Amino acid sequence: MDTKFSSAIHSLIMISESETPVNSEQIANSVGTNASYIRKLTTRLSKVGIIEGRKGISGFRLLKPAREISLLEIYKSIMEVNQVHIFDIHQNPNDECIVGRNIKPTLEGMFNRMEKEMEEKLAGMSLEDCVNAMRKELKEKE
Repeated sequence: MDTKFSSAIHSLIMISESETPVNSEQIANSVGTNASYIRKLTTRLSKVGIIEGRKGISGFRLLKPAREISLLEIYKSIMEVNQVHIFDIHQNPNDECIVGRNIKPTLEGMFNRMEKEMEEKLAGMSLEDCVNAMRKELKEKE
C-alpha cells in the first residue's frame, strides 16, 4: 500500500501548525521516515504551489490557508495524477473463460464510479479539516 498521501498530509499538518518553518529532517523524524523521502514529497507539493521553502531559511511554509488546500489537490500532486485512481484491473484474463472475457468491462464502470465518488469526497475536505480532527483527537485524550 502506498503511504505518500498520508505522509504528505502529516507533513502539511506539521508545516501548518508550526510557528517556525520546519525542515525535512524534522518532518521525517515525525513521520518515521528519512529526509530524502520527505524532500521528494515537498518538491511535489512545492511544484503545485501548496508550500514553499524559502532561500536562506531552513524549512517550509504554506502558501495559502489550510482551509483552501483540498485533500484532492494534495492527492493529485503527490500521486502525480489528474484523477483519483485507487483500483486496477488485473492483466491478461483468459478470454476463453466467460468470467475472464467479461471481467474488465464489468469492473471498469464500477471502479470508475467509486473513484469519482472518492474524488468528490476529497475535493470537499481540506487540510484544515485534518488539523481540526487532530485537535479534536488530542482534546478527547486530555
